[in-house]
Amino acid sequence: MILEEHKDEIIPLIDEAHQHGARYSKACNVVGISHRTLQRWKSGERKDKRKGSAKRVVRKLSAATRQEVIAACNSPRFCDHNPHKIVPLLLNEGRYIASVRTFYRVLKEENLLHHRGNTRVRKKRSKPPERKATKSNQVWCWDITWMPRNIRGLFYYAYVITDIFDKSIVGWAVHERESDAHSRELFDCTLNGKHIALKALHADNGGPMKGVSLMALLRDLKVEVSHNRPRTSNDNPFIESLFKTLKYQVTYPLQFSDIGHARDWMASFVNWYNTEHLHSAIGYVTPEQMRNNQAPAIFEKRNETMKKAQAENPERWGSRKAKWWGAPKEVVLNKEYSNDFISKQLITSVQ
Repeated sequence: MILEEHKDEIIPLIDEAHQHGARYSKACNVVGISHRTLQRWKSGERKDKRKGSAKRVVRKLSAATRQEVIAACNSPRFCDHNPHKIVPLLLNEGRYIASVRTFYRVLKEENLLHHRGNTRVRKKRSKPPERKATKSNQVWCWDITWMPRNIRGLFYYAYVITDIFDKSIVGWAVHERESDAHSRELFDCTLNGKHIALKALHADNGGPMKGVSLMALLRDLKVEVSHNRPRTSNDNPFIESLFKTLKYQVTYPLQFSDIGHARDWMASFVNWYNTEHLHSAIGYVTPEQMRNNQAPAIFEKRNETMKKAQAENPERWGSRKAKWWGAPKEVVLNKEYSNDFISKQLITSVQ
């Protein structure tokens, strides 16, 4: 790196060499700079702008101010206060040191920022892994929902398993309590005698979902198991959507008189949901039609009808294309977005 005082000596020497017939680029190479650098020096721009060079940051906190921040936070008066309280108290006295964010940044850099409350330290939990399904019986999700009894504060518990690809309810049960034994029994009945190569199962993080006997069964079947983060229902959106459909069904009783009543109603709901309910996420066909591979023929007929209608009345569509009916080829649970995708979404939202 060439020092500032040497630059004033180099410029006239290069000019002198140029006057005696040397090219500027050759003379600059001897010194170890480019012709463009020489031009910048002549215009008065002498600062080194290369990456990694020492630069003066105008807004950078001075060492004295940093020590003032540390001294204020460690003083007996403010040692039990956080920066959100320290800054306004100092302002009341007509004194400003730095912003609240700067206080926190300095404390963190000096390793003075620690959890001191009586509450537990908040843990940062990673998002559940992404699960992809391109056909039925690849990825299931399940959960338990409460069904109110006619005695206030008491409930029956509906155990429900759904396939995220075709949206069908593949297994269910209603019991008087939550238990990992009931969970194991449900999966035993659902998988017994069926040649299902289940790849992944996603569930909530409650006790019945993490029971030892259930985990042993799934481990034997080589099923990858994942769970929600605490208090994050969005990690299991498909089952939560199903439960909303269940609770908002017009025939849903506000109270169930006994467990037989709850099981009978649940059986009728599952039959309606699988065989009659036109599900929006799979192109308004029933889960049973999707599961039995009847949906492609239905979509083909709809698309042919749309094309025929457009050919008979083209003015109704103009330059627009006719609606295409179909179901997604791939369903993803807890989709992971790349940084490029997130950047594009942010740019689009700003525009």
